Amino acid sequence: MSEELDDEKLSGMLVRGLSPTTVTLADYDPAWPAHYEARAAELRRILGDRARLIEHIGSTSVPGLAAKPIIDIVVGIADPDDEPAYLPALEAAGYDLRVREPGHRCFRAGEPDEPVNLHCYPPDHVEVHRYLAFRDRLRADAGDRELYEATKRELAQREWRDINYYAEAKRPVIFEILARAGWREP
Repeated sequence: MSEELDDEKLSGMLVRGLSPTTVTLADYDPAWPAHYEARAAELRRILGDRARLIEHIGSTSVPGLAAKPIIDIVVGIADPDDEPAYLPALEAAGYDLRVREPGHRCFRAGEPDEPVNLHCYPPDHVEVHRYLAFRDRLRADAGDRELYEATKRELAQREWRDINYYAEAKRPVIFEILARAGWREP
C-alpha cells in the first residue's frame, strides 16, 4: 500500500469494507513463535509447492516486542491474482479473504483464540523483501525495536476508521528504520 490511503481506496480492496477499530497491544509472548510454526506447517500441508516461501513477519516475529496478539505470516504464491489455484484450499481450511488488491491477498483465520493474518504475494515482491528486512532489523537492533514499540503504543491510544490507517500511520518510522538497515526502495 504505497499510495496514500483514503476511504475510497480502502473500500475498493477490503472485502468486508471499513471496520472502525482500536488497537490493543500485548507484551511479547514467547508462545508466538510456536503458534507461527503450527500455522506454517498447516500452510505447507494445504498449499504444498504452491507456497514458495512461508515466513513469520510483523511484531509477533520479533522477540521482546509488544504487538497486537495476531500472528502475521507472508506466503509467496506464484500469482496471487490466480485465486482458483489456492483460494479454495485456504477457505476450506478456515482462512477468510479480507483484502483483494492486484498481486496481494490477505486472509484472516484463528479467531478468537489464535488469530492469524495471512498475506499472499509473489515470492519476489518488494513487500515480501521489505517485511523481512524490517523484521530482521528489529530483531537485531534494540534501539529501533524500542522506537517502533513507542510509536505503536502512542498510535494505539487513538481510534481508527480502519486498521489500515493505523498501519499507514506507522509507515514513516518503518521507513526510517529500514533506511538505517540499508534498505533502498526499488
